[in-house]
Amino acid sequence: MSEYEAINNPALDGKSRLAALKMFAGKTNDEGAKGLRRSFARREINNHIHTIYSFSPYTPSMAALLAWEAGLGAAGSVDHDSIAAAREMLEACAVLGIGGCVGFEVRVSFKKSADGKESPFAQRKLNNPDSEGCAYMTVQGIPGQFIKKAGEFLAPLREERLRRTEKMALSANALLHEEGFSEIDFKRDILDRSKYDEGGGITERHLLAASAEKIILKNGKGSALAEALKCKMGIPLSPRQESRLLDPGNPHYLYDLLGVLKAEFLPRIYLEPGEKECLPAASVTAFAQSISAIPSYAYLGDVEESPTDDKRAEKFEDDYIEELFGELSRLGCRAIAYMPPRNTLDQLRVVRKLSAEWGFMEISGVDINSSRQSFNCPEVLSGEFRHLLDTTWALIAHERLASIDTRYGIFSGNNPFASLSLAERIFLYAESGRKLDLYHPDESAAEIAANMEKT
Repeated sequence: MSEYEAINNPALDGKSRLAALKMFAGKTNDEGAKGLRRSFARREINNHIHTIYSFSPYTPSMAALLAWEAGLGAAGSVDHDSIAAAREMLEACAVLGIGGCVGFEVRVSFKKSADGKESPFAQRKLNNPDSEGCAYMTVQGIPGQFIKKAGEFLAPLREERLRRTEKMALSANALLHEEGFSEIDFKRDILDRSKYDEGGGITERHLLAASAEKIILKNGKGSALAEALKCKMGIPLSPRQESRLLDPGNPHYLYDLLGVLKAEFLPRIYLEPGEKECLPAASVTAFAQSISAIPSYAYLGDVEESPTDDKRAEKFEDDYIEELFGELSRLGCRAIAYMPPRNTLDQLRVVRKLSAEWGFMEISGVDINSSRQSFNCPEVLSGEFRHLLDTTWALIAHERLASIDTRYGIFSGNNPFASLSLAERIFLYAESGRKLDLYHPDESAAEIAANMEKT
């Protein structure tokens, strides 16, 4: 096994993957690597990379390496219901000399408002295609001393999701059996792949990947599979989807088929998460604040055409976006996460305007969970979105400085710079993030903190 293969081997433990990464990095041109660091202020960033600990083809070490190879200056892991990637991701980024940050993503309930009364969003679709009154939120910038606590917070959610996915797998098997496909073995095809025993989270994508493999096993890759989807399963294909599935040599075949199934097959077997899995939004924001992390709403926006082929054209939160910002503020949300490639400029201008009005930090990151997706996001280098570079370095500084002392959390009421506006704090923290020794970020953070208070 080569070092490169070991870096992305989910069967190895994190220490072994990091050891392989260090050996691989040591063989690269060290001066070239350091040379890249000098220009990181103009380089891209991505704060929302999924790993094998939710659903992704990449280990944390490989996610960091691919981010580095793509020329990114910073990379962050965000997994569904899991923080298991965090320590490996941070160390891998340090090995490569790029900024690192960590967080997690969960579904939350908007059934109740902050005052306990029924929310105006209880019967509305927000950013979750599967459910009304349920939304995705991220918890970003988790200080190192709270990673274990975050894992303990997520453990019951992971267990509830496992049980729900088991029930959905039974429904999937009934449909697969009806069409003559092999049935899913839950432990082998889903549980083991999810790294659940190591703190990983099970997602619908694990179930859909297992279903996709059964369809491929029966039909092979190509025209027979496309016909089976359309004629036997009644699943429509767009011209782009069909073109990809007709190509047996397509290296992203499983992920392309998974995307089709997510939009068209999942609704047939989907079960709503219960209250123990989909916690009230206020509970999640309160937990995030208790560990000096940043609770963030993940903006989706109305979809006309899904760039990843896994969402139908559908309306989401745009019709009541102003009302939503007010509710998010009352619930304790402090940031908005969005993906410049996935929305129109008009949509994001509205989000930016409302973020400024409500005092929300803007966090960018394209949620990578497929081999087809690029680690690059050149939109953040444009004039309209260059501020997202600053917020990323501010996020990194927040995480490192709050790991020393929680009063350095950018939204802490005890922050020595609390009298500054959010824009001023972000500028100060961004400058501090850029001053970190990225090969030794923990060691350099203490000195930066001391110098910050002198200015």
